[in-house]
Amino acid sequence: MSDPQAPALTELLAESSIRLTETAASRDDAIRATGRALVEAGAVDESYVDAMFEREASVSTYVGEGVAIPHGTLAGKDAVKADALVVLRFPTPVDWDGNEVSVAVGIAAKGNGHIAILSQLASILMDPDAAAALRGATTSAEVYELLAATDDDD
Repeated sequence: MSDPQAPALTELLAESSIRLTETAASRDDAIRATGRALVEAGAVDESYVDAMFEREASVSTYVGEGVAIPHGTLAGKDAVKADALVVLRFPTPVDWDGNEVSVAVGIAAKGNGHIAILSQLASILMDPDAAAALRGATTSAEVYELLAATDDDD
């Protein structure tokens, strides 16, 4: 059962924040691109990108199944303007500390909102079929459908 206060994942994701043909030469390029997408969504100030690198320096945001969930540190919360998600798909996987990443899901959340968001995302990633569908998504509708199914399961 999910937190009734937690917004649905699909409510946090603007269609313009789903980017399915990204390229990145490295993990850092992928984090930078994810941060830029959050800035362009109006969710964070530029300084949040630095907090994303601080988080990655302390603990990898690679979560398995070809997916990473880069997000900022608690200290970066001041740079968050609004809760939001961005989904970037890398058709050519990125080397993420020895793991191949095809999808980066960026999170910006005020307060402890990121905990509920991470929990909802984890339910997708624990399902190898859903994770494979996310890695293979070629339309924003497919991404919404996967996230909406998670919202409905709660």
